Formats: sequence, C-alpha cells, structure tokens
Amino acid sequence: MADLLSVDDLPDGFDYPPEFVRVVELGLTDLEPWWIVEGDLLRRSNAILAKSYPHRRLVMFARRQDNDDWACWDLDRGDVAIVHVGATRGWEQRGHRFPDFNAWLRQAIEDLIESGTL
Repeated sequence: MADLLSVDDLPDGFDYPPEFVRVVELGLTDLEPWWIVEGDLLRRSNAILAKSYPHRRLVMFARRQDNDDWACWDLDRGDVAIVHVGATRGWEQRGHRFPDFNAWLRQAIEDLIESGTL
C-alpha cells in the first residue's frame, strides 16, 4: 500500500487522481531525475510548502533530484505546477505547468529518457 497523505491530511475537496494512485501502486516512483515522494518525506515536504508559500494551495507529489523543483497540484488553478522550493515568495513558480498528472508524467518520462540513465 502506498504511503501517501491521508484523507485527513489532504486539503478539503482534493482527492488524488486515480491515475496517480495507480502509478504509485505499480511502484513507478523513480523516474530519474524525478521521483514520486511518499511517507514522512511527503508529509514534511507539504508542511514546508504550506509554511514557505502560504498564499498558495499546493499539494506536492514529486521532487527533482538534481535541483529544488517540486511537482505540485495547484488547487487554485486546477493544474500541476513546478515550484522551485527555496525561492523568495512570489518567485517560486518556475513557469512550467501541466494541465494534469498525465501530462506531467509524460514529461517526467521524457526527462528520464533524456537523462541517459535508462
């Protein structure tokens, strides 16, 4: 069973998309340079986001291992945003957005192929 945020920990009105849950259940979580985060690291990471960017409603689900970019559901816009954690408030948005998890996943797979680690 995947160690994701519980229903009580997720923001009101947000549920994990079923395709995300399926990817995690299949163990497809190491998509170098991205990895889907679970467990205590997931909980700590989401607490960092809430503290660092309280003006945004974000749910983090993946991190890039070669920089401080995190993939997050942006609940205000209804899409997936790439947030550069540690950036000054207001400058955290990297410009990269995806309409949904599947679009992000396609790019993560492209990044995996381009990394040359396959």
